[in-house]
Amino acid sequence: MTVKYLLVAAMVAIGVSCADNTLAAEQPNIVLLLSDDQAWTDYGFMGHKHIETPHLDRLAERSAKFGRGYVPTALCRPSLMTLATGLYTHQHMISGNDPSTALTDGKKDTPEYNALREKLISNVDRVPTIGRLLGGEGYLSLQSGKWWEGSYQRGGFTHGMTRGFPEKGGRHGDDGLQIGRKGMKPVFDFIDHSVEEDKPFYVWYAPFLPHTPHNPPQELLDKYLAKVDNMYVARYYAMCEWFDQTCGELIDYVDGKGLTENTLFVYVCDNGWIQSEDSGKFAPRSKQSANEGGTRQPILYSWPGVIEPGDRGNQLASSIDIVPTMLAAAGVEIPKELPGLNLLPILKSGEETPRTEVLGESFAHDVANVDKPEDSLLYRWVVKDQWKLLLTYDGKVNKYEAIHPRTEKRPQLYDLLADPHENKNLASENPELVKELAKKIADWWPVTERKVLETWE
Repeated sequence: MTVKYLLVAAMVAIGVSCADNTLAAEQPNIVLLLSDDQAWTDYGFMGHKHIETPHLDRLAERSAKFGRGYVPTALCRPSLMTLATGLYTHQHMISGNDPSTALTDGKKDTPEYNALREKLISNVDRVPTIGRLLGGEGYLSLQSGKWWEGSYQRGGFTHGMTRGFPEKGGRHGDDGLQIGRKGMKPVFDFIDHSVEEDKPFYVWYAPFLPHTPHNPPQELLDKYLAKVDNMYVARYYAMCEWFDQTCGELIDYVDGKGLTENTLFVYVCDNGWIQSEDSGKFAPRSKQSANEGGTRQPILYSWPGVIEPGDRGNQLASSIDIVPTMLAAAGVEIPKELPGLNLLPILKSGEETPRTEVLGESFAHDVANVDKPEDSLLYRWVVKDQWKLLLTYDGKVNKYEAIHPRTEKRPQLYDLLADPHENKNLASENPELVKELAKKIADWWPVTERKVLETWE
């Protein structure tokens, strides 16, 4: 272990905060913990009555906790691309998980389809990524778990697990999907290597958890079968705790190395999931939808001695702010094109966030036009104060339309503080508010060709 890290460990041992030392001011380590398909309600620290997440609960206790956090797009790949680039989906251009086979007469594994896959991935080459930006300032970085954009090197990581397209089996993580499910050794080895090299590190920990297949350890499954009488639900609940256990291993490893005081932990999930009671699939109004079950996600920021911990109540947060905030913590210049906020000053002071609204967009799972995300647009939405407006668009659908049918085609307005599960549409009673919020959406991202399916007028 290097002299620098021996000093950090010694300071921790005697109770001195590195946040008051130049070591912390240099460059903190950064660990991004990413859940995969988990609802905003499904944590102990969010009050779930059955799911136990003791390790994330402890992280939440020492974090600035935003229970009203959101991801702009409730689908794995575009959501993760936002976390890699700090850009909205319509900016980074990767609106869905795969090109639609309708573009190649229903055929996959053809030169034409593979060319579309490559074109979609190539968007990662034209924009800054957190890996490249941190690497320019001396960071080592590790990709583990979910990663769609080719090999880990293509995303700017110095180390990684994913071979990626066009390698055989390369799609959304390949070898990287073993992390967590089959141990944590690659992450631990990377941390050890970074310490030996006296380099600050960035860890992208995005395990395939609690994502399907829901095949938890038997002892966890038995635990939840004793709590609920539905096998599908019990399996999902057990997967949530399994994910929590792996996060605990990572948090404890960093702590055991004496690095906690100089490490920024950030937590969020890529998109929501409401478990169907009738199958192993997700229920409507969750994954892929613009509803709270798809887009709302708690966000945690922890850096002992630097970030003021505490529950931020009804203050809004968006994952669009994570990249600029991490860059600021690392002392890296934030690209001017990033639309998110640098939250580090208010995280340090405990002051209220300047974010007064959250904006988002939802697209079809399969990309209708790799050059134009708008062609797959299904929803745009905004949350301001307690209000949420959701507009439905005529983007091209795919095989998942049956799961998320656009049955309510008119604007949807919800009072989220009174109605967090969006059961009562108040749009017809508040036409001026609908117009006001719709203008905020239009000012954010002007859509030129897609049309709102219906209006109240």
